[in-house]
Amino acid sequence: MEVTAPGILDVGIVLLLAAGAGWLARALSLPAVVGYLAVGLAISPFTPGYVADREQLAFLAEIGVVLLLFEVGIEIDVGRLRREQGAILWAAPLQVVLTAGISLAVLAAAGVPMLGAAFVALGVAMSSSVVIVNITRSRRRTTDRPTEQAMLGWSVVQDLTGVTLAVILLAVAGADDRPLPLALAGGIAFAGLAALAAIALPRVLREIEAEPDLFLIVSVAVGLALAGLGAVVAGIPVALAAFVAGLAIVEGPEATAVRQRLLPFRDLLAVLFFVLLGSLIDPSALGRGLPWLAGLVALVVIAKSGIAALLARVARLPVDAIQLGIGLGQVGEFSFVLASAGVAVGAVDAELYAAVLGAVVVTIVGSTILVRVARPRGAQAAGAPLA
Repeated sequence: MEVTAPGILDVGIVLLLAAGAGWLARALSLPAVVGYLAVGLAISPFTPGYVADREQLAFLAEIGVVLLLFEVGIEIDVGRLRREQGAILWAAPLQVVLTAGISLAVLAAAGVPMLGAAFVALGVAMSSSVVIVNITRSRRRTTDRPTEQAMLGWSVVQDLTGVTLAVILLAVAGADDRPLPLALAGGIAFAGLAALAAIALPRVLREIEAEPDLFLIVSVAVGLALAGLGAVVAGIPVALAAFVAGLAIVEGPEATAVRQRLLPFRDLLAVLFFVLLGSLIDPSALGRGLPWLAGLVALVVIAKSGIAALLARVARLPVDAIQLGIGLGQVGEFSFVLASAGVAVGAVDAELYAAVLGAVVVTIVGSTILVRVARPRGAQAAGAPLA
């Protein structure tokens, strides 16, 4: 009991601090995520005062991001997107490829090793699903419904495209020292396991749908087990494996029920993920990496937001293209996972890693504020709860 008590106390204190900081951030018209990041910075070993047990937070936060990306994967319904927003199915992947390509060229020209540049560039090309959901639920939002739907659809297709490219990149990089053929074979084997789970899980859930506790246990267990299998069999980060596992769960009543049961746990543990993210920011390394931070923010604004707005116009989407581009103009959980993978293989150095973490904070704050400022004429703020 004496061994675990300090860790439990840490988690309780961190959650209370995060709740207070999230409330204060919303009172200042900022997203709650900013408050969570600030708490992480305050309790980190890089700042004076209270220091939380980062290893325990990291474990809980990893579970949180696994459930977060598992749920995001479940939410993707390609058939519905094709019916309702068909143009996004080509516009969003094209944006990811163009943004990643431009970012790769710029980073490589600036002296970043090609492999490290590839990890960071792909992270720049992807937006934060959590932040975009928050934008579309905020009481202060000025976006209209078609723009919100396009923003959500665009982000999930971004995720689908980016994770596919990330799995290939990790295989090429040999993230777990496997030969490329073995890494590809592992990826195929994991895809087969995910497909089998997709066939079996709905049947199991239908049998136990009258037992809420068992339904929840099986849903969480499948997400965590498939994520772990992906890491062991395919050698990819558990967060990306969780997303792929979620994709395998075909849209239907069972998938909807799984999402609803996972949401409270996902939201709670995702708070710890953003706190952990803040605790990793080393102000001294960030100071040395300020030029990298400025460059990454510029790439997000020009090579992602600008290209997304342009493609929205070319695709003739019935949206406010400027708001769409700004709403997509941030980096988040996938960028962190990819940068961390780059660090793990020695391709991303401390200064560039700190700059990626700093870009998460700057772009989240910027996109959530500017998307309200870029208010289309005659727009009415909606009244959904603030996320």
